[in-house]
Amino acid sequence: MDQVIEELKYGLKLLKKEWQEDLAQYKAKFLNTTIAERKKQGITWHPVQLKKSKIGMGERLIVEIERLDADQGSAFGSGKSVSFFSTHDSYQGQQNRVKAVVNQFRKNSMILTLQTDELPEWMEKNRLGVDLLFDEASYREMEIATKQVIKGENRRVAALRDILLGEDKASFSNQSFQNSSELNPSQNEACALIASAQDVAVVHGPPGTGKTTTLVQSIKDSVSKGESVLVCAPSNAAVDLLVEKLVDQGIETTRIGHPARVEEKILNQTLDAKEVLHESYRDLKKLRKETNQYLSLAKQYKRNFGPQERAQRKLMYAEVSRCREAAKSLEEYIQYDIFQTTKVFASTLVGASSFPLKGLSFDVVYIDEAAQGLEAAAWIPILKAKKVVFAGDHFQLPPTIKSYEAAKEGLAETLFEKAIKRNPNTAKMLELQYRMPEAIMGFSNETFYNDKLQAASVTESHVITGQYPIEWIDTAGASFSEQKEEESLSTFNAKEARFTCEHLNRLILEIGVGVFKENEWTIGLIAPYGAQVRLLKSLIFESYDFPNLKAFSDMITIDTVDGFQGQERDLMMISLTRSNDDGEIGFLSEERRMNVAITRAKKKLVLIGDSSTLASNKFFDRLLSYVEKVGGYKSVWEFFEA
Repeated sequence: MDQVIEELKYGLKLLKKEWQEDLAQYKAKFLNTTIAERKKQGITWHPVQLKKSKIGMGERLIVEIERLDADQGSAFGSGKSVSFFSTHDSYQGQQNRVKAVVNQFRKNSMILTLQTDELPEWMEKNRLGVDLLFDEASYREMEIATKQVIKGENRRVAALRDILLGEDKASFSNQSFQNSSELNPSQNEACALIASAQDVAVVHGPPGTGKTTTLVQSIKDSVSKGESVLVCAPSNAAVDLLVEKLVDQGIETTRIGHPARVEEKILNQTLDAKEVLHESYRDLKKLRKETNQYLSLAKQYKRNFGPQERAQRKLMYAEVSRCREAAKSLEEYIQYDIFQTTKVFASTLVGASSFPLKGLSFDVVYIDEAAQGLEAAAWIPILKAKKVVFAGDHFQLPPTIKSYEAAKEGLAETLFEKAIKRNPNTAKMLELQYRMPEAIMGFSNETFYNDKLQAASVTESHVITGQYPIEWIDTAGASFSEQKEEESLSTFNAKEARFTCEHLNRLILEIGVGVFKENEWTIGLIAPYGAQVRLLKSLIFESYDFPNLKAFSDMITIDTVDGFQGQERDLMMISLTRSNDDGEIGFLSEERRMNVAITRAKKKLVLIGDSSTLASNKFFDRLLSYVEKVGGYKSVWEFFEA
């Protein structure tokens, strides 16, 4: 056990190193920088125009803004915390800042929930800006959870800790799972493993194998046995997907979390929404209104007043206290009533520490996308668990880590990976994938999944007539040289970007514009570097060089590898970008990241890159050899000659 405690203490040191690095990077961007400099880094929008405001779910104030200067990139996104400020002289100062959470993010507009009941006057009258904020609360919750796990005061948590970290062996019972006709054999086996596990079970598998579908069936089984269930994932998007699937199965689910961080289609499942729809909510609203009225009356009394006014003010404050107490009791009753009908609670990993879940424990805690969550974050829901079930793929993207040192020293290894390595009998791999044909799947299958993966028969129809499923267009010798963006130092390749757009345009015309439109086929463009992504977006969405592609803009998504995690597209193109004389490929050497990139395509995958640079790396050498073996290799010179 001493070894386990030391491992956790070491992990805590690495977490603090990551915390410090993340904060240092944030401060470097914000301290002693002008608005113009922050705009360049994408962490400030200025100026912005307030378009409209309204009262949304849970009586929260929602605003829509539009930025007037759209030239810069943006680090903003749904779920991020921000702060509004004014540049007007008479409104300068911290006291005139208002915090908010981003609900929806678009290229040049955002919808946000303000953390205030009324729209401040200065926001309506003045020139506004928005800053991205640093999220310190998540680190604090991870630190608290890890310290609790180290202490081990809760005997069940201590037992799970020792099993997950390999000190003790996991145990199983004779509990069975009734096979579901909706699942394939390996999915049914995974559900049977979960049912019999008394401590921990791990479901892992590549993209398209139905990990979430398997979890939902297992959760359904747990609910049918009367077990209390908490489902979690590292990201809000992954939690919302689970909630949507559970509600489709008729399972009463309550989503814990700020409504601004929840997808619109499942807003009705949030605690806020359920409180508003409760029959007693009108009484609660009335009590809150009375509280504000008595408070306003009490504040009318200033310093110079006599005994009568003093007594009157005392009476007003007494009424404020009475109303607040009554409102608190009624709110607790409403929440209790909602919780009585809830079969499954859902939150992010960090959200599992939120106030509504305080003091609750669960028979089973399910953690989806577990390979993307830091170990310290995974411990937060496990503190509430009697049994834990992980699902994920440790050959896809690891957690995002800012500190290179902390990642190298062990922070990048997740609890999910440790559980598989140290208790292999708790793990089951899903072996049938439904996304891509065998030609696209083959390389990942050989490289990561020990050739255990099979393509479902449905993937035979995932074809584009007249097109080969996988291609590598080799740009070697074409002088498609990479460059560095001055401000960000991010890598881009202007000639390769233009060729990528030309080739996509060529493919659409070859396959048929009508065919794409009729079938509603989606197109994805991946580039590993932000600068290349920005260049591709500029060429397709902002210039008039490729009018056909611009007409397809609603069907085309352009993003980094990380941005495509968990997604699929019918046609996927990857601009590998790197081309230099030294064989330098930077973080393209991260094999798991490339595994994500090459497993997004449903019907056709096109890689565009310089073999003379990339094939100096063993992974890319093997990938190129695989594409050659299956007949998908082409040279860029073929297209020049054409």
